[in-house]
Amino acid sequence: MWCTFVELAALTWIVGVQGHVIPAAVPAVVTRFEDYDPHPQYSYAYDVQDSITGDSKNQYETREGDVVKGSYSLIEADGTRRVVEYTADPVNGFNAVVHREPAVVAAPVPAVVAAPVPVPAAPIGIAPAPLPPAPAVAVGIPPPHHHFSCALINVQPKWLSTR
Repeated sequence: MWCTFVELAALTWIVGVQGHVIPAAVPAVVTRFEDYDPHPQYSYAYDVQDSITGDSKNQYETREGDVVKGSYSLIEADGTRRVVEYTADPVNGFNAVVHREPAVVAAPVPAVVAAPVPVPAAPIGIAPAPLPPAPAVAVGIPPPHHHFSCALINVQPKWLSTR
């Protein structure tokens, strides 16, 4: 035990003497100045009219400096169109006006029904007798390929057996 302690102490002293401290790298500070636009401007719009899904919506928005104006519309679940017109500026904040337009329902077109065409009845014939059902095929686990017996076998060493 004493030898193990001495070896461990010697190894610790060797590593401590030979160990070097490597200073950590200091990350470089990158400063990036963003261009400031005192009068930002943008404008965008989109319009969706999908005849397959019935989706109908649109939006447009413009910005001139600190004033944003726009509107959007969509079809509600009840078929009415909701139109929202909004403005935002530093003086009045965000203001929205919501309008609802009634649903546009197409006038029903009367369906033209043709007179039924008489169809002659099929002749009554004699059908052949149905076939008997096929016998059921049993599908199961195949029998084992090896034989195993759990019978107890009494085996004694020769030195215990009587002659």
